[in-house]
Amino acid sequence: MADIVRNKTIVEKLAHMLEDHKGEDTIILDVRERCDWTDFFIITTVRSQAHLNGLLRHLYQFFNENGIQPLKKRKGNVDMDWVLIDCGDFVVHFMNEELREFYDLEKLWFGSRVMHQSS
Repeated sequence: MADIVRNKTIVEKLAHMLEDHKGEDTIILDVRERCDWTDFFIITTVRSQAHLNGLLRHLYQFFNENGIQPLKKRKGNVDMDWVLIDCGDFVVHFMNEELREFYDLEKLWFGSRVMHQSS
């Protein structure tokens, strides 16, 4: 129980950090009842490659400050429209607007509780 409370706090702090750095339409989905391999999805939209790279720098700084180790750390420049960072208990999705609209993860995971949604 303590782990889930800590994880909720961490993902909420993470969502706010992404919003502070202009991640758009940031949302946290609680997928615990629909998924057996993670608890939360954090999804945010990026505007450009430079924006993505900047958010990734802030994300890894956030991880260092909060003692979080992603399961697999990316190396070098990221040149993608969708970047997924798996941290075990939560997964962070950075998506461009086109792919976010196409894949519509919020609809795919319909029925998951929305814990946070940027306004």
